[in-house]
Amino acid sequence: MPTYLGLDIGTSSVKALLLDESQTTIAEATVPVGISRPHPLWSEQDPEEWWQATLTATARVRDAAPEAWRGLAGIGLSGQMHGAVLVDGEGRVLRPAIIWNDGRCAAECRELQERVPDFTRRAANIAMPGFTAPKLLWVRRHEPDVFAATRKVLLPKDYIRFRLTGGYVSEMSDAAGTLWLDVDARRWDDVLIEACSLTRAHMPELVEGSELSGRLSADTAALLGLAGRRVPVAGGGGDNAASAVGIGATRAGEGFLSLGTSGVLFVVTDRLTALPERTLHAFCHALPGRWHGMAVTLAAASALTWVATLVGRAGDIAGLLADVERFAESERNRIHAPLFLPYITGERTPHNDADATGLFAGLRAEHGPEALTYAVLEGVSFGLADDLDVLNEAGARLDSCMLVGGGSRSRFWGQMLADILNLPLDLPAGAEAGAALGAARLGMLAAEAGSEAEICRKPPLRERFSPRGQDGYAERLARFRKLYPAEKATRGMPS
Repeated sequence: MPTYLGLDIGTSSVKALLLDESQTTIAEATVPVGISRPHPLWSEQDPEEWWQATLTATARVRDAAPEAWRGLAGIGLSGQMHGAVLVDGEGRVLRPAIIWNDGRCAAECRELQERVPDFTRRAANIAMPGFTAPKLLWVRRHEPDVFAATRKVLLPKDYIRFRLTGGYVSEMSDAAGTLWLDVDARRWDDVLIEACSLTRAHMPELVEGSELSGRLSADTAALLGLAGRRVPVAGGGGDNAASAVGIGATRAGEGFLSLGTSGVLFVVTDRLTALPERTLHAFCHALPGRWHGMAVTLAAASALTWVATLVGRAGDIAGLLADVERFAESERNRIHAPLFLPYITGERTPHNDADATGLFAGLRAEHGPEALTYAVLEGVSFGLADDLDVLNEAGARLDSCMLVGGGSRSRFWGQMLADILNLPLDLPAGAEAGAALGAARLGMLAAEAGSEAEICRKPPLRERFSPRGQDGYAERLARFRKLYPAEKATRGMPS
């Protein structure tokens, strides 16, 4: 029986998921990895730790299902985007990987856009510290010996691909997040690369996410208990693109809303839809001939955790949400609840303001934990309404939307979001396999195990939240949109 492995190289863990040909989970394993923060704003990881975690995760899967492991017929990769793994001519890592949430290179972002006057047109995105390209300018300035020794720049999952296959290869969805890709043409842009004092020789080869990127090397196959097997490895995808493949978002207009630590609105498009001035991420999809628009609000479920901790209910969030639902049964409570600006860790879309702060407006003595938590749920939802407006303005229409992430466990929040966004939200049945499932599906495609329509099917649904009208929220949303200019003014900045 053929089986397929999805590997997700995440920020906090490496996940391995083994599926059979009907996509039934046979075995899975998750191995944590650490983050180093040696200086303020720095965030780094050791690529060797990713590799050792990959070996441990695959060994656990193999031990749990040895017969199924012997039938391994394809591997797919997904992973955290934007990280910079610098290797020398022998493939040796030269320094810890600078990952997506590192904030040290704001000055290099400004420098990059000054070096290339039409930067946003070329890259379809604005330069932000999280992206890969400004990290290389920082290394060039502060670690010139490392920069001079660098022969390849790899993304996190592509470093694991190198260890699996020996090849330097990336794919379109992850490469789009480097700021070196011509996202529309799906090829490297020499002008953007040269702005970082690099050449195309520093870049890996490019394939589509569903295409073959290489095969297990003889040494790695033996290490994985697959001696003599040249198992195909797919191009794979960045974490969000792979997650979209995992929930069957493959056609224009299909997407998802993720209520994780951050909130993500993702929609598939059949053409590039860019709006960098409003901080829309415009990337390639992990499937050929498609792109995606992605809007991000930085605090979503993390805002709920924050307020639960604030009111002493961190150990009873489910109970707190039940209290909030009872609170919201009263129209008076809803109308007179405080408003919340959810920028407690800055904001991405639509403001691109790392210095933005959160605030409660309209607090009164009668407001208790339920009122504050209601305001937080509503404020995050209003932030996502801003994100949806950005997608609509760019022409990235969202017709069908899955609701995923930890926050999706609250039916109350799901219905609130459907009402505020005026958008049906579909809640998939069963546990989320996320990006690892998408990676395994891409592995199936690369192994020619079936057509895209057969493999990338949508999951069965548990529930649909249908919008009931925005009348109860329209006036509060209008007031919410006045808060950011006011907050910015309190920092002495022009609005």
